[in-house]
Amino acid sequence: MGFLQMMSPLRKTTLALAAVAVSLLPACAQPGGDADKAEIEKIVREYILENPELIEEAIYALQDKRDAAKADLVRSAITANKDALYAHAGDYAIGPADAAVTIVEFFDYRCGYCKRSVDWVQKLPAKYDGEVRVVFKELPIFGGISETAALAALAAGKQGKYWEFHSALMKIENNADLTEAKIDETAASIGLNVSKLRADMKGQAVQKQLADMKSLGAALSVTGTPAFFIGDTHIEGANIPVIEKAIEDALKS
Repeated sequence: MGFLQMMSPLRKTTLALAAVAVSLLPACAQPGGDADKAEIEKIVREYILENPELIEEAIYALQDKRDAAKADLVRSAITANKDALYAHAGDYAIGPADAAVTIVEFFDYRCGYCKRSVDWVQKLPAKYDGEVRVVFKELPIFGGISETAALAALAAGKQGKYWEFHSALMKIENNADLTEAKIDETAASIGLNVSKLRADMKGQAVQKQLADMKSLGAALSVTGTPAFFIGDTHIEGANIPVIEKAIEDALKS
């Protein structure tokens, strides 16, 4: 947490301590004059110096309050968009359709964490004996060639090769290598009709498919990738222990 972020909780603590200081003044003193103000400032300063841990406690308490408020907003957003998130007919998914637990991943083809976690993600249905289904949502947060790659992947799906193309794009380790030419080369290498792929990328169906995914990401306040959703929980980043704990909890419920 930076200095500017600390100023708000610091100010709240100071104001609270000022109220305490006022209560410590002689009963006949009426706050308001310069002398009272100076006395209060002195008492507050001395109290803070003697109890510096109060500042840290206030910062943590405020952060906890903000986290709780954010979690409430996320839960409300998930509820409002539940079908689009977990049950959209046009989404690509792995694992049984009737799996006990559905996970949604938002990802970008230039996201290093997405690339490093791709093998783990694709093994989740097998790891949990078919009790887990993973839904994939394109979210090209880096724009530019990321968006081109997302459109190409969705267009590959129209030729029945979404998974082959998705996996091939994720294996491009150096983001600088993800170019228009590389996308075409990769498409051709897995047997896609590149001319049809390019035409479908410009088509209304694929354009709308990606636009809907981006709108859903915005509605759910997804600002980074990978982003995972399980039930009413949003997990930021490829935090494997946290995700697996959420899966296990969901399977027990």
